[in-house]
Amino acid sequence: MARIALRQLLDHAAEYGYGVPAFNINNMEQIVAIMAAAREADAPVILQASRGARSYAGDIMLTRMVDAAEAMHPDIPICLHQDHGNDEATCLSAIQYGFTSVMMDGSLESDAKTPASYDYNRDITRRVTDLAHAVGVSVEGELGVLGSLETGKGEAEDGHGAEGAVARDLLLTDPDQAVEFVQDTGVDALAIAMGTSHGAYKFSRRPDGDILAIDVVKAINERLPSIHLVMHGSSSVPQELQDEFNRWGGEMPQTWGVPVEEIQTGIRHGVRKVNIDTDCRLVMAAEIRRIATEKKSEFDPRKFLQPSIDALKELCRQRYEAFGAAGQASRLRPLPLAEMARRYRAGTLTPGAPAKDAA
Repeated sequence: MARIALRQLLDHAAEYGYGVPAFNINNMEQIVAIMAAAREADAPVILQASRGARSYAGDIMLTRMVDAAEAMHPDIPICLHQDHGNDEATCLSAIQYGFTSVMMDGSLESDAKTPASYDYNRDITRRVTDLAHAVGVSVEGELGVLGSLETGKGEAEDGHGAEGAVARDLLLTDPDQAVEFVQDTGVDALAIAMGTSHGAYKFSRRPDGDILAIDVVKAINERLPSIHLVMHGSSSVPQELQDEFNRWGGEMPQTWGVPVEEIQTGIRHGVRKVNIDTDCRLVMAAEIRRIATEKKSEFDPRKFLQPSIDALKELCRQRYEAFGAAGQASRLRPLPLAEMARRYRAGTLTPGAPAKDAA
């Protein structure tokens, strides 16, 4: 099955009322686990790579592994997405390597640390959107800065994230400004700031409306019912995973992530893409620690990695089912990127106008 543009996948998700987990990848084992879960669940896949992942694995290695995943699972639609592109060069190089979607995160300046002005964000996102749409590639933008409403600070991961204190008005996307931003940039999906952040340490207590602003999701969805919303930093960091990690020698302090039921509420109000990374790292690390503790003489890497693949596959399957993506892969009929480009040029893929022939 041809690699699919994010826009078509999210249009399909909107039509059928589900969300798609977007799993970050760095290596073969993660890709194998994610794809195995997708096959079991009959779910479409978003594989996303940060700049850190591209540097770690190398663009050629990373994209060839995704090529292999396509060949092994020809009936599963795959979107390959650049996560948190920091400038035009990052996004364009991703497109050259076969990514079918790019995120231009203009909420921060190109150093990926300094909050940017609205004008900067609008202008750079518009430029990337024009270039990407010309070849049928989708674009995700971001308005607002990821960070904690508890601490008032950003959270960096893989070299991306605001440093130091961030004004509260930047930590919450303004719904009216979101309308303006989507109109100004033509993005296919909009990542919003609502109190989530990267990493494991998102909240010091189970989140409520004071520190996880689901109301922002609802307000934007009311104003932009057809735009596809994206929740970043949405690992749930389940208690059982924390306990398992610590049981085998880990030292993770008590923390809280984004509860699955809160994500499900978001999906009912226009969230179509849900970014998950920490959960994947945590479940694999816990298994590797277990093997290292239980079998101290073991030195075959496969004996550590296969159990971690199995554990990650189960976590991914659970997320596909919880978000309603299970059973949707076989309903999709992918459109070639050339056809997506033609529709962008024809003006039939303006924000909120669904790609036809999606199912």
